[in-house]
Amino acid sequence: MKRVDVAYVLLLDEQGKNVLMVKNKGEGPSYYTLPGGAVEKGETLEEAAIREVKEETGLEVQIDGIFTVSEAFFKERGHHAIFFTFNGKIIGGEITISFPEEIEEITWMNAQAAEKYIHLSSGFEGLIKSKTTVPYILRKAGRPESY
Repeated sequence: MKRVDVAYVLLLDEQGKNVLMVKNKGEGPSYYTLPGGAVEKGETLEEAAIREVKEETGLEVQIDGIFTVSEAFFKERGHHAIFFTFNGKIIGGEITISFPEEIEEITWMNAQAAEKYIHLSSGFEGLIKSKTTVPYILRKAGRPESY
């Protein structure tokens, strides 16, 4: 199986009640996700998250730590995906759909409804509103034995 890293960004409105979601066009029915996508070769997770949000929504964001890390096996694609979901803050831009062939809609969704689309396991209901975060650290290259 091929490993694929995916970076998403959790963006809340100013009241902290609604989550920015994108409706993706797929091979089957359309589906909602947080803005984000696959990390490209030579790109950090943070760079990928910022780039993907800009491409999908037109917004400029700043990353503020990790919200969740999860993984899944997609046997039909032959992928082992690791999902890094960052907390983010909008710092500029305007909501626009730059790729209408990929994105059908960009919407603010109430946090409770959004949780069912971001694949939180049962027992983690309300996690969005808890504003949980852990630091994201980009380490400088070190000695090979340091990992």
